[in-house]
Order: sequence, then structure tokens, then C-alpha cells
Amino acid sequence: MPESKQQPNIARWRWLIVAAVILFATALAWFVGRPLLRFAAEPEKFRAWVSSHGAGGALAYVAMVAFQIVVAIIPGEPFELAAGYAFGAVRGTALSLVAATIGSLIVFAITRRWGMRVAELFFDKEKLRSLRFLKTTPQRTLLFLIIFMLPGTPKDLLCYYAGLTDIELLPWLLICSLGRLPSILTSTVGGDALGDQNYAQAAIVFAVTLAISAGGLLLYNWICKKKASD
Repeated sequence: MPESKQQPNIARWRWLIVAAVILFATALAWFVGRPLLRFAAEPEKFRAWVSSHGAGGALAYVAMVAFQIVVAIIPGEPFELAAGYAFGAVRGTALSLVAATIGSLIVFAITRRWGMRVAELFFDKEKLRSLRFLKTTPQRTLLFLIIFMLPGTPKDLLCYYAGLTDIELLPWLLICSLGRLPSILTSTVGGDALGDQNYAQAAIVFAVTLAISAGGLLLYNWICKKKASD
């Protein structure tokens, strides 16, 4: 077959594969992600379910959070709050950290293998382009860590973008685990306070977290704009 005829066929197959992946991700988010999110948003039921399943409940929670990070359109905060409510602050933080690290490594591997085509399934090109400085800046690893440690920054977006850079696995492992600790800790502490019916403490934790997250998001946007203009 002439090469001119092969090229359109290859392009057609690529578009079909991309469309199939988009449909699959959408179906996962709708038929799996929505029920999980609704379940996590009912902390009493979630805690009762966890208690009745023992170690299996903890493993199921880890799988839920890892899945949420891979299917990046599902918000993660309800899961972290539910972990604090169901497991307590310490155990909830540990389980959330393990789960988030697993999910982040899966995303890193996927984007390192299939590149921008996968990242664009969940994020528009403009958001991805705003992080181009993380490919070239000499302080990339440090910037990744700083941005990750700020509550309120789009960590799922950063996970997908990390695989598009040449950052090595070990530094990324440290960033996506330790860097998530502050935001996970505030959520699980708040969830634990709600579980203990300490509503005043929960309100203080959430108010402080909201203020820090707003500041973190502003700082993130400032860094992106500053680096884009350099």
C-alpha cells in the first residue's frame, strides 16, 4: 500500500483510540467515580462500612483514592475528610498518603509512556502550557516540591505534568508523597474532629485550611505567570 494511503489510516486509528479512551474515562468517572464520591460524602455510612470490613476497608479506601487521582476529574478532598472521620487523623493521614503516592506513581508512569495525549484527556492545553517552565527551569525539582506542599494547588494536574518532564523517579516519589502531607493532614484532622463531634475545632481547621489554600492558589498562579514571562 502506498505511504500516502497508510498515513490517513494511521491517523484515523489514533483518533479512534483517543476517542475510546475518553469514553472509557468518562464512563469510569460517571459509573464508578460518582458513587464513590457520594459514598465518601456520607461520613457516617463510610465509617460504618469501614468498621464492618476491617483491613479490607482500609485497602478499599486506598484503592478509591488511587483511582480518584488517576481519573483526575474526581475531587479528592471528600475522600481525605472521610478518612479522618472513619480512621482518625493519624491512620487516615497515613492511608491517604500511601494511596495518593500510589495514584501519583501510576499517573507518572502513564504519562511517561503515552505523553501529552493522556494528559489532555483530563486537562486543557492552556493549563498544561502554564507549567512549561517545569521542563526547563534549573530549580524544577525544588519548585515541584514547593508547589506540591502548598494547599490549594492543582496536584492532580502536577502529577500528570510530571510525567511529561525528565524528572527522575526517586525525586518525584519524594515530592508526590511528602509534598502532599500538609494538605492531607489538614483534611484528615478536620474529618477526625467532625467524627468526634468537635465542631468548633473542625470549623477552625477548615477556616485556616481555606485561608491557606486561597493563599497557596494565589502563589501558584503568581509563580506560573512569573515563569511564563521570564
